[in-house]
Amino acid sequence: RQATRIRQGRRGPCRKQQHYVKGLLLGSTPDQGLNCVMSTHDPMPDANARKPIERSRAPQKPGALHGQVWLTLQTHQAQQLIHGREAAPDNPAIIGLIGFADRLRVIWLAARRDDPYADWWLIKVHEAIAAARSFIRDRQAALDRQLAQMPALEVSVAASRRPHRAQLQFAIPCAYQGAQLLAEYDRVVCMALTARHIGLLDGSSCKHVQQACARKLRALFLIPQGYRLLKIDRNAIRLNTGRSSEARQLMGAVPEDILSGERQVPFSPRRVSLLRDG
Repeated sequence: RQATRIRQGRRGPCRKQQHYVKGLLLGSTPDQGLNCVMSTHDPMPDANARKPIERSRAPQKPGALHGQVWLTLQTHQAQQLIHGREAAPDNPAIIGLIGFADRLRVIWLAARRDDPYADWWLIKVHEAIAAARSFIRDRQAALDRQLAQMPALEVSVAASRRPHRAQLQFAIPCAYQGAQLLAEYDRVVCMALTARHIGLLDGSSCKHVQQACARKLRALFLIPQGYRLLKIDRNAIRLNTGRSSEARQLMGAVPEDILSGERQVPFSPRRVSLLRDG
């Protein structure tokens, strides 16, 4: 009997321990063990519930834009018009694309400060670009027609195996238009030399085409050199004060439609107001 009691006494604690473990796993003892985490009284998260919007700092703005512009030329004739030629005892100076762009920058800044003469010169440059473009493209179309007269031959326009590349860093739209015209002139030179090579043009005609287009470009690049920076504005011209009389002597009288601002270039600069003392 005593042995039986001992065996029964040993079974009792084991059953209680098993019951405790069972309650621990099933969550029947609310204050102990895993039921603290897996209590059925805790609400389940709602997937459709709206979460509070977290306020974050405003994103930083993108930095300044940077790009590159390259001019590719095939011929020495066009390359010479990038920098032009310095004056010599026997030869006058030739203004190139770089000198054209440098002087245009001065005119552009003066136009921003309401100088009507600067507006006038920008209009002159704009009109000269349109005229030169029309002239050069007419010559290019004529050469195209001549090259098309040889249907039995498949002719590709001559190009350099090692073209000249120049990086452009201009701040004025008109300067890039001048660079585009220089590239179109380069194309005409290539076409003229190709036509001479296959017998469509003689040497004199080929040279005449090149020189005629080059003169248009040189005349265009020379126009900004006639502007004089006198630091005047429209108000000074209307009131005939400051250096307005000197400006009329050097550059002539500003046309009324330009003085009133009625006529402007398509890419006119944004005006800035200058504060004057007293």
